[in-house]
Amino acid sequence: MLPPSDSPVSNLAEQPLVIGSHTLRSRLIVGTGKYETFAQMQLALDLSGADCLTVAVRRERLYDGQGQNILDFLDLQRYTLLPNTAGCYNADDAVRVARMGREILRSLENAGADWVKLECLGDPKTLLPDPIETLRATERLVADGFQVLVYTSDDPVLARKLKAAGATAVMPAGSPIGSGQGVLNANNIRIILEYLKADDPTYPVIIDAGVGTASDVAEAMELGVDGVLLNTAIAHARDPLLMARAMRAACDAGRWAHLAGRIPRRLYAQASSPEEGVISLRPYPST
Repeated sequence: MLPPSDSPVSNLAEQPLVIGSHTLRSRLIVGTGKYETFAQMQLALDLSGADCLTVAVRRERLYDGQGQNILDFLDLQRYTLLPNTAGCYNADDAVRVARMGREILRSLENAGADWVKLECLGDPKTLLPDPIETLRATERLVADGFQVLVYTSDDPVLARKLKAAGATAVMPAGSPIGSGQGVLNANNIRIILEYLKADDPTYPVIIDAGVGTASDVAEAMELGVDGVLLNTAIAHARDPLLMARAMRAACDAGRWAHLAGRIPRRLYAQASSPEEGVISLRPYPST
C-alpha cells in the first residue's frame, strides 16, 4: 500500500489490473503446484497477496498423500481461479482441456470459469510454445467464448498476431518455464509492449515463466508490463513463505518505479550536489 499522496503517479499505482471482464487487485498471478504440502501452499498464496491463482487442469493433484483435497485449501470466494492447459502439445488437446476446466469451475461457481491460460507447448525439453498450434488454439477458444490469456514466446510479431486473433491478454515468457533465468530479452518485451499498446494502452501484457527471484519480478514490472505470473520461484524457494512476501513487495516496487520513471543512463558521472558556491576552484590548483 502506498503512503497517502496527491501525486497522479500514486493514483495510477493503486489502479487494479483489468483483464477482459476480470478486475484484480494484485498484479501478481501465482500457481498452485509444486508445494510440499497444501498447507504450505495456502500460506504462501496468502502472503503473496495474489487474488488470482492458476491451476493446471490436467496436472493438478486433487488429493495429496494424506488424502487432502486441494480445494479444501483454496478459498473460492477470495480467489479467482485461472485454469491452464499445461502439458498440452497441440490445439486439439488445449481446447479439450480448456473446456474441461470451464466445466469444473462452473460446478464450483468460481468466477474464473469463462477464461483460460492457454499453453500449447512445442517440445518437452524447452517447454517453449508451438507458435502455430498456439495461434490455432487461440482462434478456436475465442470462437468458443473464452477469454484467452496466451502464453507465448517473446516474439513481437507472434504477439501481435495473437492479439489480432482475439486474445484477451498476451503473456510472453521471460525465459523458459522453470529456468529461473529472469527476463532474457528485455528489448523484445519492450517491442511487444509498444506494438500491443500502441492503439490500446490498457491492453494487458503479462510476463509468464522464467522468474527466479524477486528482482526478476521488479525488472519485468519496471519494463512496463501489467503483471507477472509465476509458480516455481515461490514453491521451490528454500523458504517459500518468505519468497512469497518478497515477490509481493517486488511486484509493487517494480510497478511504482515504472510509473515514477527512472533517470536516463549516462556514460559519465553527474554531481548530485549543486556546483555553485563551492570553495575550491576546478581544476584544483597545483601545489
